Amino acid sequence: MRLAVAGLLALVTFATAAAADTPYRQRVEGDFQAWLATEAYAAASAAGVSRRVFETTLAGVTLDWDLSDLQPPGVEVERREFPWQAEFRNPAGYFSEKRLNDLAVHGRRHLKRWQDTLAAIEARYGVPAETIVAIWGRESSFGMRLPENAIRAIATQAFMGRRSKMYRAELPAALKIVQDGDIAASAMMSSWAGAMGQPQFLPTLYHHYAVDFDGDGRRDIWNSVPDSLASIANFLRSEGWRPERGWGLEVRLPTTIACTAAGPEQGRPMADWAAAGVTPVDGSPFPVRPGRDGFLFLPAGRAGPAFIVTENFYTLKRYNFSDNYALYIGHLSDRLKNAGAFAGGWRAETGLTRGDVRRLQEHLETLGYDVGGADGLVGFKTRIAIGAWQIATGRAPTCFPDRALIASVP
Repeated sequence: MRLAVAGLLALVTFATAAAADTPYRQRVEGDFQAWLATEAYAAASAAGVSRRVFETTLAGVTLDWDLSDLQPPGVEVERREFPWQAEFRNPAGYFSEKRLNDLAVHGRRHLKRWQDTLAAIEARYGVPAETIVAIWGRESSFGMRLPENAIRAIATQAFMGRRSKMYRAELPAALKIVQDGDIAASAMMSSWAGAMGQPQFLPTLYHHYAVDFDGDGRRDIWNSVPDSLASIANFLRSEGWRPERGWGLEVRLPTTIACTAAGPEQGRPMADWAAAGVTPVDGSPFPVRPGRDGFLFLPAGRAGPAFIVTENFYTLKRYNFSDNYALYIGHLSDRLKNAGAFAGGWRAETGLTRGDVRRLQEHLETLGYDVGGADGLVGFKTRIAIGAWQIATGRAPTCFPDRALIASVP
């Protein structure tokens, strides 16, 4: 999903018994109701939500204390780093062969079942059916029922979530959906983070990208498969999808090309990559066309497969701001066309924590390297910085952290 909630989440555990104390919760619930009546109503009113819709929709809504990523008021919390979002884990553990194969098998059935609808969507938006179905499968397992009521989840996150400021814009947007009549509040289901329906849109994204493709007068991304699939396609095309290009391909990378040559800031004409000896792993001709740049993508540095990707790869990343996610969708879309598994294996070490990576990033920053921010995530700038540091210190460049590198940090 392309969510504003992208980023590694924290597991929040209460450090005092007061968090579960009934009087404490009653006080917080009272503060929540007061907040709804004042700040939340003012924001909703400014966004054009009527008092009737506001009061009717939020009548009886209470805090959901079981949601993830909460920071209740007045309670000291302990943050324990934990990769809630799989997209930000080590890629070696993210690309489960069983899960990919299951999604591919079910996805091909859905491609056949919805082939006429998908053909019409592809004709309008220029996004391949396989890409749409890959996102549909990854986001909601092809429309499986979601666990939370969106209004309650978003209201809870807006009041006492770790990123409450962001969610305070989402609550009025969710109320506007109810006011517009696209769906009843009771049927507006979401993930714990408020990502709604089959495409997993937050309410603000819904207003920008959801479409009524089945012609019933409602943009129903919860129950209408045509609306859901077309909304995914509309998002991608609006965010820059180029119909004439694919997402990328897995390649064999000569050792003469440094891993530090990767990333979206170092694009080169496809002809240059071919001339440097880069070849597709499946033996197909390299897609060399004038004026078309490709970007070297090494999600695990030299400890994993290599890819040359296009601008469309980075459009996929807009759906969920994760390199792993964009690769997952691209690779799954190929599997829906009966492509095989990755040719290159994932050899990157598992078990490194965000704290480990952050310490390495902070060390590299003190040496003058740009890691893109010491956030504990191994993004492309961190990978390049690691490779440059390895070269400067006489190490073989891998462009990916390992235990030996972590241990070498003072």
